[in-house]
Amino acid sequence: MKFYSTNRKSALVNFEQAVMKGLADDGGLFMPEIIPVFYKEFFSHLENLSFQELAFSISKKFVEDEIGEDKLEKIILETINFPAPVVHLIENISVLELFHGPTLAFKDFGARFMAKTMEFFNSKENKELNILVATSGDTGSAVANGFYGVEGINVFILYPRGKVSYIQEKQLTTLDKNITALEIDGTFDDCQRLVKAAFVDKQLTSQLRLSSANSINFARLLPQTFYYFEAFKQLQNNNENLIFSVPSGNLGNLTAGLIAMKMGLPITKFVAAINSNSVFSEYISTGKYSPRKSITTLSNAMDVGDPSNFSRIKDLYSNNLEEIQNNIYSDSTSDEETLNVIKDLYNKHKYIFDPHGAVGFNSLNNYLNKNNFTDYSAVILETAHPAKFLDVVETTINIKIQMPERLAACMKKEKKSAALSNEYSELKKFLLNSI
Repeated sequence: MKFYSTNRKSALVNFEQAVMKGLADDGGLFMPEIIPVFYKEFFSHLENLSFQELAFSISKKFVEDEIGEDKLEKIILETINFPAPVVHLIENISVLELFHGPTLAFKDFGARFMAKTMEFFNSKENKELNILVATSGDTGSAVANGFYGVEGINVFILYPRGKVSYIQEKQLTTLDKNITALEIDGTFDDCQRLVKAAFVDKQLTSQLRLSSANSINFARLLPQTFYYFEAFKQLQNNNENLIFSVPSGNLGNLTAGLIAMKMGLPITKFVAAINSNSVFSEYISTGKYSPRKSITTLSNAMDVGDPSNFSRIKDLYSNNLEEIQNNIYSDSTSDEETLNVIKDLYNKHKYIFDPHGAVGFNSLNNYLNKNNFTDYSAVILETAHPAKFLDVVETTINIKIQMPERLAACMKKEKKSAALSNEYSELKKFLLNSI
């Protein structure tokens, strides 16, 4: 399998190069030259496959012979070792719970798979690899957990000061060994900009081996396709229309779903659920893409004003807006609407959404109200455990939420982070002095 840059100015690379480089030399994101397709008979036998077997079948299509089957199977068994259950909510609507991993967020799937994959490839090298990752919340803790203690790899997590929840900050700043948290005076977009600037800095890359653990890295994106197939398997869907509502910020989760659809998964529509950072929903409505500085919301993991994976979505559809609109509906949800959804669904159905899942429900509900479906199955991706947003959720529904032990444990640890401005020169100096 060969991979090209979305900027199409770099030479083709193989899977290993795409993973270890993270970002193409021309600043573009890597995409597979061919998206492999599963035939109909594969889907008719999904119920016979475990989640791990399903993940292996999908990843093998992209990895091919660059990782031996025994080793790839071992990576899958070690990383995709927690469930992604589909829970019925109301009528034809279900919730895909993606928060059963170590850090209670969907990003555990991608971060753990990527960590083991990169560890395998990096074992051939004599020089340490340095991972740079920008986070608006959950990515940082998932990456820190996935790479913690991995030999030969250092991880630098950039997060915006004061713009992640207290619990999220505790998760990503309380590890030692090979994990360093960098508290940036700015927004997530500033963090993302700094990471991208580092990758195209030839002076820096000549001295340091760099890679990324954001969803700009295809190894983060690939495992996120797994649970779309797993959800379809659990649904045993016999309805004409299958709809996934995806809380969306940097658009990695949505892009993974679109890739799954192009692999043959029979999905009718994606609802890209956006908070008040409505750049992408405006694009879907008007065809105009106008990135801007992100604003802080209750669903902070989605506070992105210039989503990286937008370039992948355009590339998937050859920049054909009409085809994109045919597959994707999108609208934005305010904080007030988010709180109303959390309260209403708990009062009526005793289901507790986190703020991101609540945005997913609201956008799905808006979409269904605009379309007269009589035969459909809809799935909302619940991307984080509500305990990660205790202050918001407990106040809204007026009950005490039990905090999982693995989350409570990190709350007792001391925060360790380095404060930096949002100037690239300061990050560069820190990295060179740290290695």
